[in-house]
Amino acid sequence: MTEARIVLMMGISLDGIVAVPSGSDLRPVMEGTAGLPAEDPELTRLKMAWLWETGTHIMGRITYEEMAGYWPSSTADYAAPMNELPKVVFSKTLEDEDAGWPESRVARGDLAAEVDRLRRESGKAVVAYGGAAFAQSLARLDLIDEYRLVTHPVAIGEGARLFKDLPAPIRLRHVETRPFKSATVHVYERT
Repeated sequence: MTEARIVLMMGISLDGIVAVPSGSDLRPVMEGTAGLPAEDPELTRLKMAWLWETGTHIMGRITYEEMAGYWPSSTADYAAPMNELPKVVFSKTLEDEDAGWPESRVARGDLAAEVDRLRRESGKAVVAYGGAAFAQSLARLDLIDEYRLVTHPVAIGEGARLFKDLPAPIRLRHVETRPFKSATVHVYERT
């Protein structure tokens, strides 16, 4: 079996912000910026196709808790794949019984070793949707094979950046750019 690619799919502002302050929490850019247009239906179709090509969805604890509290009762377009896809939450504090969202399990080990194990197990893409700290950790360890960045037409000024505290530059190759009415998708691969 071929090793699965690790893909990060994330909303980002023009100035590189992936999460904005909200009290003491950081919210993803696509949720936290007032005045952005509704997502273009063509972009929704692309993201849905990407979701259904996913073998495993990985995330950090904070994102997991937010999604597990929302998707099981949602009727939104994204609800079916979010609820049906196998999910792995990376957390040192959650217990197995805390992973109550169907198709979920907790990974507590070393991030790089666990991601490597998932890469060998999955066969299909292993997709991370954030949050910011989890995505930064994956980037710092150079674990991401492909970046699918949904760039929103807004500059925010402050918040969490995707590429923070990198030990060395990450060399990427541009794969494609797709403009939509609500945002532009940029796809890059690790060289």
